[in-house]
Amino acid sequence: MRRSMILATAAVMASGLLLAGCGSDDTPSGSDTASGDGGEVTPKVGVILPDTKSSARWETADAKYLKEAFEAAGVDYDIQNAQGDKTQFQTIADQMITSGVNVLMIVNLDSGSGKAVLQKAQAQGIATIDYDRLTLGGGADFYVSFDNTKVGQLQGEGLQKCLDDAGKTTANIAMLNGSPTDNNATLFKAGAVAALQQKTTSGEYTVVADQAVPDWDNQQAGTIFEQMYTENAGKIDGVLAANDGLGNAAIAILKKNGVNGTVPVTGQDATDQGLQNILAGDQCMTVYKAVKKEADAAAALAIAAAKGEDTADLATGEVEDTESGGMVAAVLLDPQAIYFDNVKDVIADGYTTKDAVCTADYADKCAEAGIS
Repeated sequence: MRRSMILATAAVMASGLLLAGCGSDDTPSGSDTASGDGGEVTPKVGVILPDTKSSARWETADAKYLKEAFEAAGVDYDIQNAQGDKTQFQTIADQMITSGVNVLMIVNLDSGSGKAVLQKAQAQGIATIDYDRLTLGGGADFYVSFDNTKVGQLQGEGLQKCLDDAGKTTANIAMLNGSPTDNNATLFKAGAVAALQQKTTSGEYTVVADQAVPDWDNQQAGTIFEQMYTENAGKIDGVLAANDGLGNAAIAILKKNGVNGTVPVTGQDATDQGLQNILAGDQCMTVYKAVKKEADAAAALAIAAAKGEDTADLATGEVEDTESGGMVAAVLLDPQAIYFDNVKDVIADGYTTKDAVCTADYADKCAEAGIS
C-alpha cells in the first residue's frame, strides 16, 4: 500500500509538478534547471549533506559519486553541505524547494530538524529520501543506507579479534560513541554491544567508560577520551570508537601517553587516515562501506522518482521508524570489516588510491600489506 502511494506520488510529480517547477539561480554544486524542447522543466534533485568535519567521506566520496550519477542520467541537481549548522540546513532546504527540486535527499543533522525539512518538502509534493541516516518521525519515502546494526557488530567482533590477537583474555573497554542525535550511532552501538555481550556478561570484558560524542566532533572526542583515560588511570585495554575520526582522536591521546599500538582501536568509513592508522598498527580495524554503491542506489531512486518512473524494484526492503512505528521502503547494503591484511581491498575497489594512502611514511607497510 505504501509503495503504491509512492508510485502514485511520483506519477503526479511527473505529469504536473515538473511542469510547474521553476529553476534556481543558485546551484553551486550542480547545473541550472533547464527547459527541454517541449518547454517542460527538467527533473531536478536536491541533496543536503551534513558536514565535512565528522568524516571526509561526505565531500571526497558521496558528493562526487552522486554528481557523477546525476550527470550520467542527464538530471539537474543541486548538492550542498550544511557544515553542521541546523539553521543553514533549513535555509538550504528552503532554497532547494523554492528552486523547483522535485526530489529532496538529505543526511540529517538530527531527527528533529531533519523531520521539519522533510515535512516541508512533502507538503509541496516533493519526493523525499533519507540518505545514510534515517530521520525518526520524518516519514521519508525512501531510506538508503548500510545495515548499520551490522556495522556495529563488525566493530564489536573486530575489537574482540584484536584483543584475542594481542593475547588479552580480559579487558577494560572504553566506548566512544557517535552523536546522540544520530540514529545511526544508536544502531552502531546496539550492534557492538550485542557482539560483545557474551564477553561482558561473563566478566571477561568490563566497559569502564561509555560516552557519546556530540555532533561526531573529533576535537570533543579527544577531550572526552583523555578524561576517560585519566579517570581510569590509563587502565584501558581496548577502544570501541564509532568511526575513524573518533578513533584517531583516541589514538592521539594514546600516543601522548606512549601506548599507541598496544591498545586496539576500532573505526568506520575507511578514511585515508584510518587506513594509515591500521597500517601503522595504531588502529586495529575499520568498517568499509562502499559509498559508491550507496550513492548509486540513492541516485537511482532519486532519478526514477524525479522522472516519474517505477521505483518498486529499486527499494525492495523496508525498515521500521521506531518513533512513528511506520515502515520505510529501503535499500540496505552490506558493510565490510577491514584489517591490516585487507586494506588493499579498499584501494582495489576504487574508494581511495595507493598514492593517497601509501605516502612515504607508509610505503614499507603498504608493501607488507600487499598494496601494489
